[in-house]
Amino acid sequence: MRGISIGEVLWDVIGPCEHLGGAPFNFAVHLHNLGHNVDFVSAVGKDARGRRVLGRMAHLGLPSHYVGQILAYPTGTASVVLDRTRQPRFVIHHPAAYDFPHLPQAELAELCSPTPELIYFGTLFQMSFQARQLTFELLTNCPQARRFYDVNLRTDSFEPALVEELMSQATIAKMNDQEVATISSMFGTPVASLEVFCRDYSHRFGWEAICVTCGAQGCALLVGDTFVVSPGYDVAVVDTIGAGDAFAAAFAHGLVSGWTPDKIADFANRVGALVASRAGATPEWTLDEAAALEHR
Repeated sequence: MRGISIGEVLWDVIGPCEHLGGAPFNFAVHLHNLGHNVDFVSAVGKDARGRRVLGRMAHLGLPSHYVGQILAYPTGTASVVLDRTRQPRFVIHHPAAYDFPHLPQAELAELCSPTPELIYFGTLFQMSFQARQLTFELLTNCPQARRFYDVNLRTDSFEPALVEELMSQATIAKMNDQEVATISSMFGTPVASLEVFCRDYSHRFGWEAICVTCGAQGCALLVGDTFVVSPGYDVAVVDTIGAGDAFAAAFAHGLVSGWTPDKIADFANRVGALVASRAGATPEWTLDEAAALEHR
């Protein structure tokens, strides 16, 4: 598969440590690790952190041709605090270079020819008018691509009208159970069950698939008319940063590979759990390690 991921790249600052992250970047790395060709679209500052981003991409074999370098704004950062369950709380600092991406028309045409099979986007990036404009231009120029919306609602980084607009652009959606509650509250649609939510919103927005992650409990997945619930894997959690993004990449991998819904859900649970058992958003992992996980 050829895919495009558009969105933020930033450094997660946890105490004295910095880990490279940003959901769209993490997704691109994990999808690339699964053997797919991925173009990542974003921007970094002309600073030390920006140079480290580009160096890391080169090391990973992830193309950086569509990552702009901007003098006026710094490379993105987020201060991260882990709670007692190792769940992260983010403070995202703006303005950042990724808020001001730009692609010349020739590069945009190059990205869209041939049409990619999948375009991934999230919410945070779209809070910037310039970033949102570029995302929608990309979607408009690739009408045949599957459109994967990873909701990722961060504090002070979403608006109901924007979320609804992004959901209407998607053909595939992913969110966690807390985001289901937030969306249901925003749009006045009480949640009778995850299955009812998935079916109602898929019908409303015409999605081919929706997945809801439920932390250690696993996930719920609707593909077409088939709904499955898949249990999670019990691992010693180091931090959950990037686990949902790895899950999303595994979900996309299974979907484009034509797997059954239960196989997709189980594989995504395995990959998400494996990443949660390691530090940072894009640790190294292998398919053999994912396959070796067992339910307890």
